[in-house]
Amino acid sequence: MTDTANSYNSLLKSQQVKALELRTSKAKERIKKLKSIKSWIEDNEEIICDALYSDFKKSRHETYLSEIMPMYGEIRYIIKNLKNWMYPKSVSVPLFFIGTSNKRIPQPKGNALIISPWNYPFLLTMKPVLSAIAAGCTVIIKPSELTENTSELIKKMMHELFTEDEVTVITGGADTAIELQKLPFNHVFFTGSPKVGKLVMIAAAKNLASVTLELGGKSPTIVDETANLKEAAIKIAYGKFLNAGQTCIAPDYLFVHTKVKDKLLEEIQSYLKKLNDDPENYSKDYCRIINKGHFSRIVGLIKEAESEGAQVITGGHSRETDAFLEPTLLTQITPEMRIMKEEIFGPLLPVLEYTNLQEVTSFINKNEKPLALYIYSKNRGNQDFITKETSSGSVVINDFAIQFIYHGIPFGGINNSGTGYSGGEEGFKEFSHLKPVIKNHFSPSPLFYPPYTKFVKKLTRFAAKYLA
Repeated sequence: MTDTANSYNSLLKSQQVKALELRTSKAKERIKKLKSIKSWIEDNEEIICDALYSDFKKSRHETYLSEIMPMYGEIRYIIKNLKNWMYPKSVSVPLFFIGTSNKRIPQPKGNALIISPWNYPFLLTMKPVLSAIAAGCTVIIKPSELTENTSELIKKMMHELFTEDEVTVITGGADTAIELQKLPFNHVFFTGSPKVGKLVMIAAAKNLASVTLELGGKSPTIVDETANLKEAAIKIAYGKFLNAGQTCIAPDYLFVHTKVKDKLLEEIQSYLKKLNDDPENYSKDYCRIINKGHFSRIVGLIKEAESEGAQVITGGHSRETDAFLEPTLLTQITPEMRIMKEEIFGPLLPVLEYTNLQEVTSFINKNEKPLALYIYSKNRGNQDFITKETSSGSVVINDFAIQFIYHGIPFGGINNSGTGYSGGEEGFKEFSHLKPVIKNHFSPSPLFYPPYTKFVKKLTRFAAKYLA
């Protein structure tokens, strides 16, 4: 075993000891820790913004809106409800088990590994950390190496707030993540691509660790002929080009009814022009692609689509020196193009048109289940048809991305887009084991024990028919 592997193993062992202590921690102790995180964020908002800007020129306002503000909301929600979540709950006693009582006790799973992504490096690291702390787990965090400044900031934050045996950060690349996953964690929480998510699940299976996978995929947006086009255009453009399209729940492609296609595209173009019509001096609120590798991949998608007949009707301007890529709309798209085969994760929006909703649902159902599906429509029948005929992690009607910060609603994918949930009570449950405790007070169950006399057999048949 290498020195690095030995140090990781030693760290986990210290956290395993700590986990036994935390198992019986009270709600007020966990809430105190959550409040300390909130206070740290309040005291360091500017530093957080600086780190995100240094990593990929994410503006202060967008950082506050999409990274800091959701953290405040999540912390307040957990604090308000944690005591109730932790309280043992009972279910009604079945007739067959009269004379017993029961309760379901949430216990921390124990030692958690959180592997977080680069696209929202502060929020998507800290949100599952909040759930793990609320559940009473110890945590090792492996943040993305692509957002080095934010990762170092989180490392500093955890070092100031927690001892290493409770919460700690280990930085490094893919090799670090692979080495950590060899350890026998009780739960692994991963946010990233489906491709890597499969590897995480394989690694976790070797230790029979439970997993939460927050993945992605190609999330469709559908605009029918009844939609409020101006409103839809603004929300689609905002949702797609927020964070330069580097959002797992961003609209990945757009299906629009033939009757309203031209008008919708005009509205989107009009909105984008208001942001800034000079690509050489684009809005300072628009962040960059995370690195040159991702930049080249996305530019390659545009060029390849154009070579196969697609048309860029807006945008397309790029600048390699600072990984700038303008919001881009493409039409004349065919399902065979690579841009329709892989998750874009960038500011490109392929547009397809349709005349019958059955075409749309059939197309969606032929592909992997998406993390999100967006519908813009005033027609209740159309809304219900799409919702019932497709499978996705979530459905949002006439809005964008609110499912991620909508307290009380579980957020997560299905199959290729993820497994398990995050946030709120569902996030708390992901890091908890709901342990049933059943107590016998005066149960008549011995009446069914051998020897199997005629009376026992008759009683068993009666119980099976009326009590079971």
